[in-house]
Amino acid sequence: MKQGKLKARGRLGTGAMYHMMMLPGILFLLVFSYIPMVGVITAFQDYIPAKGMFGSEFVGLKHFIYMFKLPDIGQVVSNTLIIAIGKILLGTMMAIIFSVLLNEIRIKYVKKSVQTIVYLPHFLSWVVLASVVVNMFSLDGIVNQMLAFFGLENINFLGSNTWFQPLIIGTDVWKEFGYSSIVYLAAITSIDPGLYEAAGMDGASWWRKVWHITLPGMLPIILLMGVMSLTNILSAGFDQVYNLYNPVVYESGDILDTYVYRIGLVGRQYSFGTAVGLFKSVIGIVLLLSANQLAKKYTDRKIF
Repeated sequence: MKQGKLKARGRLGTGAMYHMMMLPGILFLLVFSYIPMVGVITAFQDYIPAKGMFGSEFVGLKHFIYMFKLPDIGQVVSNTLIIAIGKILLGTMMAIIFSVLLNEIRIKYVKKSVQTIVYLPHFLSWVVLASVVVNMFSLDGIVNQMLAFFGLENINFLGSNTWFQPLIIGTDVWKEFGYSSIVYLAAITSIDPGLYEAAGMDGASWWRKVWHITLPGMLPIILLMGVMSLTNILSAGFDQVYNLYNPVVYESGDILDTYVYRIGLVGRQYSFGTAVGLFKSVIGIVLLLSANQLAKKYTDRKIF
């Protein structure tokens, strides 16, 4: 009996310790994620900072109706979707290809060196990387110098509405594909090596092994990561776009996040900016629930 009580006290003490370890994270979420959510009420008001949330006039859906009547809101949503979908598709493809090729490297230090080099950009902020991208793709940058060397005309990548979206998508894929490949490398290591040995004895080429063993073995993870990425389809990357775009490329580069920043904070239309942000969040929740059902249907795994 005493031994049972001691075990129960031990479990209680261990549980209390784990809960104490969780406490900073819970407080962080409460202070910076949940309490600020009260501010969405300003989307339904003509918010005046001097009067506060409880003194400003309630106007219902006025700002949402105004948002859908704006001539450039369609262009902003279109830019957001094009950039986000491009990042998801190209980023996923590059991560899969890189993980398959990296798995073929048998020399350990070469493999680790390649991994370190490719993972490095993920840990740098866009404030730092934007200066690198601007120097590389400016009119006198190394990319235009190479084009001139081959007799081609210079391209104003940062001032062209034709080239700005490909530049945003390409540089994001370069930054993230290495880090994203970690999960696919883990999926490859879980494939039974006996399958490769059996295929080799049957005379299968490298490509046949990849097509019939590696990719099918990675398929559940690919589907799961794909449906999870749907939740970020309206988050095209504020940091990157904000640090790289300029008024010349607003037509092709303005996304929902930068639009909210310009209208809500710079333009001091707080209620309208909140309405646009709330619209984005509602779409994100719908996509999250849809992604959860798709994950359950195709991979038998639920996100939550």
